[in-house]
Amino acid sequence: MKPNILLIMVDQMRGDCLSVLNHPVVETPNLDQLARNGVLFRRAYTATPSCIPARAAVLTGMSQRSHGRVGYQDKVPWDYERMLPGELAAAGYHTQCVGKMHVYPTRNLCGFHNVILHDGYLHHNRYRHANTVAESFDACDDYLPWLRQRAGTEADLTDLGLDCNSSTMARPWHLQEAWHPTNWVVTQSIDFLRRRDPRKPFFLKMSFVRPHPPFDPPQSYLDLYKDLALPEPPCGDWADTEDLERNGLDPVTSRGNVPKERLRRARAAYYALITHIDAQLGRFFQTMIEFGVMNNTIVLFTSDHGEMLGDHHLFRKSLPYEGSANVPFLLADPGNLLGLRKGSEVRDVIELRDIMPTLLDCADLPIPDTVEGSSVLPLARGDKDVQWRNQLHGEHSAGKWSNHWLTDGRRKYIWYSQTGEEQLFDLTEDPQELVNLAGRPEYADELSAWRAKLAKELAGREEGYSDGTRLQTGIRPVSCLSSVARS
Repeated sequence: MKPNILLIMVDQMRGDCLSVLNHPVVETPNLDQLARNGVLFRRAYTATPSCIPARAAVLTGMSQRSHGRVGYQDKVPWDYERMLPGELAAAGYHTQCVGKMHVYPTRNLCGFHNVILHDGYLHHNRYRHANTVAESFDACDDYLPWLRQRAGTEADLTDLGLDCNSSTMARPWHLQEAWHPTNWVVTQSIDFLRRRDPRKPFFLKMSFVRPHPPFDPPQSYLDLYKDLALPEPPCGDWADTEDLERNGLDPVTSRGNVPKERLRRARAAYYALITHIDAQLGRFFQTMIEFGVMNNTIVLFTSDHGEMLGDHHLFRKSLPYEGSANVPFLLADPGNLLGLRKGSEVRDVIELRDIMPTLLDCADLPIPDTVEGSSVLPLARGDKDVQWRNQLHGEHSAGKWSNHWLTDGRRKYIWYSQTGEEQLFDLTEDPQELVNLAGRPEYADELSAWRAKLAKELAGREEGYSDGTRLQTGIRPVSCLSSVARS
């Protein structure tokens, strides 16, 4: 029988928040063990770092140019012909998702046999004045009715008073730990192990809504971090340190000078949420051992995007910097089914679009022609003749902060399409992106070469960002290309 496949996806977790990477405070012992049982990819990125486009890349294996989501836009239908769950289901897998999907319609199965859904707080299905009954959270969400059966009918996702995008505020979880959304995903996933068809291999996607805000870890996990001396967030020579408009006082700000203690508590809570997820994964791995499936299951762990968490006085996601665009990526093979170089690291640039072909490759299944990513198995095995991408193009429409970027894993070039501002970073010598090399005369030729590469990459795009040789500043950005945009 083919191997089981477990895809673990968290939301808004930075690529550097693993203790196996010698993070100064974060503890992730179960993920560290995954790394020992597999391969850690150091240069893993999400090309379009926000929830919806990132998840489109995961499920379709396409680049953003092809899946059409180049920014964040809700309520755009998911009508892709070939998606990972459907391919695995057609090949005889029992497929299940527990947790966040963030697709449309909200209950779209996307090829899964079943989805037990909790997308967290989504504005489009919470705004009672602007949606239908069928698409409201009361009709779609599976976690909230479960919680209300236990905590009372008045329980809601907003009880702590924390906005779903507040990266600067924190409070401890106020109910029993067993009722936290993180525990719920694991509880429901354990139930799937009980209910699955034992004659079939399974594909389970465990999709957590944390460490995305609200930053609400159980008290015991917050206690691990609340009194620690946390490292100061890096601040580049290009960062806005003045915040004349006092944006940092807004709980859902994307930039600004947040009061020091408020920010320290938020960062502690963010780290605590990651350790909480890690502990619950340990609970699930123990259950896999009890069910006898650990050694015939391939495990892939990743996140849809990161969190700036105060780096350079920036917060949230959608930005091209490492805190936002670099994600954790672990491919583990506890039963030695794939011949991986266990305990090794890979520094080639990979992207979320590589997940679909990788997992199909793990199952020895054909990869559809629609897929533009590549299987990372050859890299994970240490094959010496692997032909891999030279660079990655990322982007995100975000009003005046709309951006495009290129990286080869050593350098990163950033272009802000509305202002023309450019940045160039040496990721090898300056992994925290502290020094912008774009304004230095000795880098003028290199900067020009990167600019030309981006102009070539954007040639033919419907927005008109490039004529093929030159970048065009000030072109109106869109969140979805016409291939998927609403009429």
